[in-house]
Amino acid sequence: MILAADWLHHPGTQALCKALEAEGFHALFVGGCVRNGLLNLPTDDIDLSTDARPETVIRIAEAAGLKPVPTGIDHGTITVVAKGLPHEVTTFRKDVETDGRRAVIAFADAVEDDAMRRDFTMNALYADASGRVIDPLGQGVADLQAGRLRFIGDPHDRIREDYLRILRFFRFHAHYADQQAGFDPDGLAACAEMADGIDRLSRERIGHEMCKLLRAADPAPAVAAMEQAGILRHALPGAGAKALPILVHAEQGFGVAPDHCRRLAALGGDAPMQALRLSKPDARQVTMLRDAVGSLMGAGELGYRLGADAARDVLLLRVALLELPLAQSDLDSARAADGLQVPVKPGDLMQIGLRGPALGDRLREIETRWIASGFTLTRDQLLP
Repeated sequence: MILAADWLHHPGTQALCKALEAEGFHALFVGGCVRNGLLNLPTDDIDLSTDARPETVIRIAEAAGLKPVPTGIDHGTITVVAKGLPHEVTTFRKDVETDGRRAVIAFADAVEDDAMRRDFTMNALYADASGRVIDPLGQGVADLQAGRLRFIGDPHDRIREDYLRILRFFRFHAHYADQQAGFDPDGLAACAEMADGIDRLSRERIGHEMCKLLRAADPAPAVAAMEQAGILRHALPGAGAKALPILVHAEQGFGVAPDHCRRLAALGGDAPMQALRLSKPDARQVTMLRDAVGSLMGAGELGYRLGADAARDVLLLRVALLELPLAQSDLDSARAADGLQVPVKPGDLMQIGLRGPALGDRLREIETRWIASGFTLTRDQLLP
């Protein structure tokens, strides 16, 4: 099998591979870039594995006129910038000791050792500089083609190495698995049995993984399975999966792209901003959406006060959480009101002698009448 991906032919990528191979080392692409390349999906990061030790990678890169940056040298990773393109180059590794959060690793010389420490068979695929795919475990290509997500070896062993793999199991299922085929029963059972291990992870890692999951086209089956297996309560206490499929259906019906904040608001939960250590922008967005869903603001007022996109999200959440109907005309009204400004300004009222609290009260009263009119009343009609 040959990998055909545009990034493979980048001059910097090829230069890096040739530099390593010229000194007798492997230069093998691995993980997401191979997996996504075989599925004709976009690739964000280019990762390579090699039997060259980190200090050797640095020496070879510098000799080839490339820029090595020791971003993760303690773990065997060097970022090599080649003709403007960054590559994460990691020495073959094997686990020596793990505690469910961090692993003590040793460098290895064989790609088979490196493959065995990875999580899922579809992530243990490699490719050389010509695009020739290497499947050291003999399972990855078949599982990827079938949309079958499976742990490598015993799922319990893989999870003990890093409990985040429980959440990754559901995230990868949402993004890459055949939804009709369902979950691998052994993997699902292991995740359910070891769910308490999630409590040992940092909330930042959990939040990062949950947001990635919720960006899938349809994460609802995966989140429902998490809830049934007792995993969702560890990741996001108090959350529920019931509204998510309704939201996804409404999104798809109106042609709205996935958004993790909108979907987090649908899941609910006890203070997800803290539970998932969301970024400040995401925390503000989720809080705003949760607060606005139960407000009395109509579509137009939502668009005026929050902007068209946030108003759309609130209206979609009302469908999912409150079972309220939504029509395209509501979305059109919200978009039409985005950016509108009350035609009466403070200076207009100051000219007739209003000051202080009385000025603020009159401005709010005028704004209320203007919104109630569907934003149609003019300045002259609004002034006393």
